Amino acid sequence: MLPPTRGAAVQQDNPDITFITASAPVATASHGGRAKCLQRLVRLDLPVPRTVALSFDEVHRIAAGDTPDLEALIALLNPDGLICVRPSSEDPDWGGPGAVLNIGMNDARHASLSKTLGAAAANALYARFIQSYSIHVARLDPDMFDDMDMQADDICEQALDAYEFEAEEPFPQDVSQQLGGVLRSMARAWEGTSARLLRQAKGAPADAGLGLVVQEMVLGLGLGECGSGVLQLVNSTTGLPQTTGRYLSQSQGRDALETGAASLYIERDTRGPSLEEQAPAAFEALKAHAALMREKLREEMQIEFTIDNGRVHILDGVRVQRSARAAVRIAVRLAEDGIISREEALMRIEPRALNELLHRQIDPKAKRDVIGTGIAASPGAATGRIVFSAAAAQASAARGEACVLVRRETNPEDIRGMHAASAVLTERGGITSHAAVIGRGLGLPCVVGASSIRFQPKKRALATADGRVFREGDIITVDGSEGQILAGEPAMHEAALDDAFQTLMAWADAARDIDVRANADTPADAQTARNFKANGIGLCRTEHMFFDADRLTVMREMIFADASDDRRSALEQLLPMQREDFTELFRIMEGQPVCIRLFDPPLHEFLPTDRSGLRDLAEALSLPLSDVTRRVEAMGEYNPMLGMRGVRLGITVPEIYDMQARAIFEATIAASRDGDPVVPEIMIPLVSAKREVELVKTRIDAVAAAVRTVTGVKFDYRLGVMVETPRAALRAEDIAPHCHFFSFGTNDLTQMTYGLSRDDAGRFMSAYVQQGVYPEDPFHTLDADGVGELLKLGAERGRRARPDLTLSVCGEHGGSPESIAFCRKAGIDYVSCSPFRVPVARLAAAQLAISDKIG
Repeated sequence: MLPPTRGAAVQQDNPDITFITASAPVATASHGGRAKCLQRLVRLDLPVPRTVALSFDEVHRIAAGDTPDLEALIALLNPDGLICVRPSSEDPDWGGPGAVLNIGMNDARHASLSKTLGAAAANALYARFIQSYSIHVARLDPDMFDDMDMQADDICEQALDAYEFEAEEPFPQDVSQQLGGVLRSMARAWEGTSARLLRQAKGAPADAGLGLVVQEMVLGLGLGECGSGVLQLVNSTTGLPQTTGRYLSQSQGRDALETGAASLYIERDTRGPSLEEQAPAAFEALKAHAALMREKLREEMQIEFTIDNGRVHILDGVRVQRSARAAVRIAVRLAEDGIISREEALMRIEPRALNELLHRQIDPKAKRDVIGTGIAASPGAATGRIVFSAAAAQASAARGEACVLVRRETNPEDIRGMHAASAVLTERGGITSHAAVIGRGLGLPCVVGASSIRFQPKKRALATADGRVFREGDIITVDGSEGQILAGEPAMHEAALDDAFQTLMAWADAARDIDVRANADTPADAQTARNFKANGIGLCRTEHMFFDADRLTVMREMIFADASDDRRSALEQLLPMQREDFTELFRIMEGQPVCIRLFDPPLHEFLPTDRSGLRDLAEALSLPLSDVTRRVEAMGEYNPMLGMRGVRLGITVPEIYDMQARAIFEATIAASRDGDPVVPEIMIPLVSAKREVELVKTRIDAVAAAVRTVTGVKFDYRLGVMVETPRAALRAEDIAPHCHFFSFGTNDLTQMTYGLSRDDAGRFMSAYVQQGVYPEDPFHTLDADGVGELLKLGAERGRRARPDLTLSVCGEHGGSPESIAFCRKAGIDYVSCSPFRVPVARLAAAQLAISDKIG
């Protein structure tokens, strides 16, 4: 029995229950996107069936048991026809209850339609409605229909009997009662706890509203050409123009898209029959409607349509689903066709979606056999055979076999193996751990902190939670975009930097007002940065240049040297190698600034820790194994992160910085000979006191003077500091007079401000974020309140002492859109991030500038 009705007026100017006309009070924020789109289609004079829109407030009242005047609502539509109800949420991605078709079918209507359409068509309509009403309104068990033959002559009698048996009452015959049940069911489903949680997971607010549209049915069944389908003018995967979709004769709704449906192609196709051949007039009308919708709605739309005796009816228009690649091409084409502006095209692309274009990705249709999860540390996906050491990765690469490097955690010694691998998987680590940072720099898919898998490096095996064991040589896939590890080799989509991508990025560069540089440690990284149109190199970590086999031995000789002259002698062997690296770097980045960070890590990172490595070192140095072991153990530190590294090493072992400065200056001269003059930027790491800068600056100035004297060539350079300790930010006013620039290293600054280990925080960070301790992982999104306050203080105090001080952020936050927004407001001149994040940062910076421009 229906609840009492309110007798609410159903009319054109009623904002809660309104017949959709060109001027009806319908808005996306109050009635949902579907209702508003239907009104736009009505304004375009397209053949839309008569429709009534119910507002969010009205649906909320229906959920509470307050039913409107349903007879008055039905009277606005065809009293002798059938109706359907569809959800209309503010954002279609938020979901909603499924549509219910054929409301109004009852015994009398079934008998009438059997005469006009034939028994089979009438049976199909009635049986479909009984099934839908039973499941979605009466909430009966869907299994009750499993054993029924939906093509049987007595299917309606079977379905009615089953309903009466399960519901313990006859199937409702009154149209108002049917409609009231459907409206109430859909309204309550939207406001249920599980639906609300699902919406929130998709980014919807907890109190998001639902509108409903009640629409006259166009059956798609009957004499002449009848059916239903969908059509769009663009390929959802590539974004290229292509009339595509499906059509199924004698069908309703989206039946044509169901798996196994004997549907037709839309456009003429060699693979089978098409709508264009079967109903050419309807096909041309649909194409014309779609083109008009594209132009007037300023979007690529998918039409849901029904054909009734050859006549086209537009039931709905929805934004075409698209891949990131297609989204870029669609936005660019709309702008090039003058339908939207370039600025709007830029605003339509989610910056992080560019990762799908920059890296290989798993095909969305591929089956995923997920064996573990971790932190998505570096985007993209790659497949390879499991290896457990850097040496094994290099051997695999030499054989031409793709491999996945699996480690408990990576360290600088693993860099060569990372270069050789297709992907990296670690048991420990967070978003700014060694594996994550290097992986992003190399464009290497990486998942870290995969604690759901048991790593057994001694057994050379991985044990998964479901009991499976994967051994060295087995094939797995690492999805660094989703943080998943998969068994086997799913189908992939290749990276695609096409002409549309290049056009969009050119528009972004014209719009943005902050520079984007790249963190690049090798000439190969620099070339990638150049390819991605970075405005220079904001951070070159020189220590990564020392891990090649021919350099590592010399480096270890220098570490074991007791006297300054002996250290200098060993470093003389490294000098030409460093000079060659820097020269190539400068030549690749010709005309662009290059910021080189002086040596930063503690020296023990260059020493072996295993027995065989120690034996090899003893042999190379002609020393007893016991002496080497004792020396290595003595160099260990309780907390190397806060130990003798960075500027502390430069002051206590100054020969290293002397060699590096000389290599930089000699490379500057060599590179300037062949091209534009190079002005290198030299950055001192881990500064916390003014005197540190004075001491290092004095030595670097002396090296510069010596090189000028020997070569007779003049050159300029800029000296700056990496602000990554809280004290450096607080004492910026003292430090700035000795510098040309500050570069905020937000990875370490975050680590020191929070007292968190960036390598270990992944173990508990998700729990902290879930329980609201931190709103986001501070290593992933810059903490504006804490770390950001230090950054602003450092910037303000530094510029107070030196107004022309250049400011930058060179931690991984430099590639985060949210962090770039903060940097712009703080007056930062440029951000620097991994090469493969440069396009993301360029687009994010452009969107921020456009947002400010339009207010």
